[in-house]
Amino acid sequence: ESRAANASNKEINIQWYIPSLAKPSNDTETKVLLLYAYNTKPVKINNIKIFSSMSVFSGHLWIPLARIISLRKKLSNLKQQVEMLMHSSKSLSSASEPISFLEQSETLKIIPSKKPKMNVAKVHLDEKTEEMAKRCLSEVKALLSVVPALSLPLTEIPFDVTLQSIASLEDMFDPANGCIITEESLFNWIISLFH
Repeated sequence: ESRAANASNKEINIQWYIPSLAKPSNDTETKVLLLYAYNTKPVKINNIKIFSSMSVFSGHLWIPLARIISLRKKLSNLKQQVEMLMHSSKSLSSASEPISFLEQSETLKIIPSKKPKMNVAKVHLDEKTEEMAKRCLSEVKALLSVVPALSLPLTEIPFDVTLQSIASLEDMFDPANGCIITEESLFNWIISLFH
């Protein structure tokens, strides 16, 4: 069974298409095509010819390449900031809690895994990082909103900020690759922008 034909939970699949000839005719700036598909319930497709579902949606958006590259840099900086905050909060908590020799030896055991798991713990942002996040997410909202003129800057962060959610957003705006987003609160926010 192919991964493309099955989704065991809600997910958004993002792919980018950089056209050589199929450019929108009246534009001078380089634009790329964001292709998205998402399901709001688990999906299993056995026969593509007779498939119909009320829980699967898809669409596309033309987005200026320069804005995507700029946004991705900002999201990368935001991810680094979140990583630093997480590291400093871990350092503070581990410094205040003494670890016994037995606990230390337990943490030294390395369990092999196929793919490193990203941290999904909610991060408490400082004021500077929160402002940085609001600016980045306002730009994401402006790029993905069907009517960009009505897209006002965000006054609060619309989903739980975790290292995984920020990394997923960074991956989403990488035109060289696609990504799949499954985190509940991030998923809900992004599909709200597509409507």
